[in-house]
Amino acid sequence: MDSIESKKITAVIVTYNRHKLLERCIKAVLGQKNISCDVLIIDNGSTDGTADFIQNEYSGRREVLYINTGKNTGGAGGFYIGIREAVKLGYEYIWMMDDDVIPQETTLAMLFTADQRLDGRWGFLSSVAYWTDDSICRMNIQKRTIFRHIGPAAYQEELVPIKMCSFVSLLLKTSVVKEVGLPIREYFIWTDDYEYTGRISRRYPCYMIPGSKVCHSMQKNIRPNFAVDDKKRFGRYWYLYRNDVHCYRQYGLIGWSYIILKDFYTILNILINSKERKKDKIKVMIQGFLEGVRFNPRIEMMDKDGG
Repeated sequence: MDSIESKKITAVIVTYNRHKLLERCIKAVLGQKNISCDVLIIDNGSTDGTADFIQNEYSGRREVLYINTGKNTGGAGGFYIGIREAVKLGYEYIWMMDDDVIPQETTLAMLFTADQRLDGRWGFLSSVAYWTDDSICRMNIQKRTIFRHIGPAAYQEELVPIKMCSFVSLLLKTSVVKEVGLPIREYFIWTDDYEYTGRISRRYPCYMIPGSKVCHSMQKNIRPNFAVDDKKRFGRYWYLYRNDVHCYRQYGLIGWSYIILKDFYTILNILINSKERKKDKIKVMIQGFLEGVRFNPRIEMMDKDGG
């Protein structure tokens, strides 16, 4: 088996108007110990000087590549483009993350230590995301089944079988991408990670690696909650409810049952805890759900030669 030093790896980092966070992320990726990793930055049309920052700091460095999409394609579109380009460029492994993720120095090496232990028999490997106060990042808790998140005891294990996870420090094989296709860019935001990792775990065993750790520098350590979220984020939730339906309906009757119960619980939460626009929020949920029933995006495949 090849040593980890000989593998061709790139980190796909999706960014949008957060070049200060991006700077920390890039430095952490390039500072990995005992393993080398290139960087492929997908900029969703930032207007905060991100392009100038990359030009000033990394111009001429072959290990840092930069693609500006020219518009905001959302996290889903950014990772779709990043994975597609990484495969075209001939990388064997793709390490995915947002711009507010700060890997530890050994994060990537620990993923490849697990790769060696598993003898390469895996579909994806996922790091554990901690928040800025060293507590588990609630937004990025992996799912042991498609319906149930892992429990606290899992963090004491070395390899934890999982079915779904976020794109926060996710390691993929190009060979697997060629087999299952690309993320669905039409999702735009939310659930694209669960759909994609769920698609992979239906074919391959997949794992969380507790020894591989990152810090996810979110503003707050909370999960999305439509009932109490800021009204400025109101419009985003339509994507969540549409995408959830499309994602879970692929699992048949049990998937439909799960999403209906989940949405019913959210409606109760809105009725009990929301202080304003309760009817409008429920209307967004219903509209998203109905669109999810009709939503049928095409999964785009890569040619076997990477094209």
